[in-house]
Amino acid sequence: MDTGLARRMLRTLEPVHGFVYFSPHAVAAYEALGLEGRMGYFASRSAAMGPVPAEVVVATFFNFHPDLVRSCIPETWARAAPAAVLEARLGAVDAGLRAVLGDAVHSAEMIEAAALAREATAALAPVGRALYAGHASLEWPDAPHLVLWHAQTLLREHRGDAHVAALVAAGVGDGCEALVQHAAMGEVPAEVLRTTRAWSPEEWAATVARLVDRGWHHPDGSFTAAGRDVRDDIEQRTDAASMAPWTLLGEDRCARLRALVRPWSRAIVDGGGLGTMASPRAER
Repeated sequence: MDTGLARRMLRTLEPVHGFVYFSPHAVAAYEALGLEGRMGYFASRSAAMGPVPAEVVVATFFNFHPDLVRSCIPETWARAAPAAVLEARLGAVDAGLRAVLGDAVHSAEMIEAAALAREATAALAPVGRALYAGHASLEWPDAPHLVLWHAQTLLREHRGDAHVAALVAAGVGDGCEALVQHAAMGEVPAEVLRTTRAWSPEEWAATVARLVDRGWHHPDGSFTAAGRDVRDDIEQRTDAASMAPWTLLGEDRCARLRALVRPWSRAIVDGGGLGTMASPRAER
């Protein structure tokens, strides 16, 4: 089976999960708990691991400036317990998906998609995947649209943990280096990646210079041939490490799951549910 299938499955299913990072329902839910600004994002993704310190979030999220993380964690846990944050997030997901998908949340297609996605997660294992393991410890919701959302949460965090491992193994030294690499792929503008992850222009320029010295990038940030090879290897390793759920389903049922989810993902994207970015987390 082509390992590129893992990436195709991610692209189709991810909007069903990723919209929560841009949802006004989520912002309101977190603010009701006293979480301001970026606190809601960092708390909602890390809460499954418990009230972890900032360094755990820096390590598992990987690409954010450590000072940005430290400005939110651990203060978030003084304001809201992880269980309360997780409850608020699931409530926001419920409201958000109902608002965008309407009656589709009650459809036979949703029930089928949720069952397929949940079955796929049976192939996932927590070894070496801290952020996935935290989410895998949570109870499954009951409603089919929430089952689908939770399944995609597990699938994407499992893949994301593998991606961080591939980055580190390739010699990518920090989150800014990962973002410069991602910018060179041309999917998301460099300035969007830099500012949303809170790296300064000076830090970005120094990182580009460091990668130029390494032979991976040109001074304008674009890849050299060697840098492109490194990045391609990272992507291939990530795909290969993320194939277990799709091998379990098989090609026909993977195709069926993509066909079921595609119109819902398009509705989310067309409605602005992912903001200005192709993915809510370009490099974790």
